[in-house]
Amino acid sequence: MSIEPLPTIDSAAFRTVMGHFASGVTVITAVDGDEPVGMAANSFTSVSLDPPLVLFCAAYSSSTWPRIQKAGAFCVNILADDQEHVCRLMAQKGIDRFAQIGWHAGPTGSPVLDGALAHIDCTTVAEHDAGDHVIVVGRVLELAVHHEGGPLCFYRGGYGSFAS
Repeated sequence: MSIEPLPTIDSAAFRTVMGHFASGVTVITAVDGDEPVGMAANSFTSVSLDPPLVLFCAAYSSSTWPRIQKAGAFCVNILADDQEHVCRLMAQKGIDRFAQIGWHAGPTGSPVLDGALAHIDCTTVAEHDAGDHVIVVGRVLELAVHHEGGPLCFYRGGYGSFAS
């Protein structure tokens, strides 16, 4: 039995097609020593109800991921539709991202961002290699909904809101 070679997928075409999948936007936060750190992530989902588990994916090339990894805990902040500026802030390099936004420490010490729709505070329980990314699984320790606004959405390279 012969095995057919896998097709080569053009990375630009892959990005274009995947851009047609709308996702919510989160900011993953942690504390490195005494310094809060964070990164925007739209690759987030729930995994299990019992035990309560969630996951997000981080690029190995991220300069923030090793700092979150070292913390062993993280908070997922689900952004509201008026928080595009927070997402863009978390994408900037070389600035104090947390000097420009309000936050308080959750149970793990990870920042809970002011204005977020909800937060999920976790300890890291597993990491799985996935190409140029790592899949990070967290055990939920605390979670809360902060207000009933709309979510920030990401679709085809842009930000928007959800209308039901």
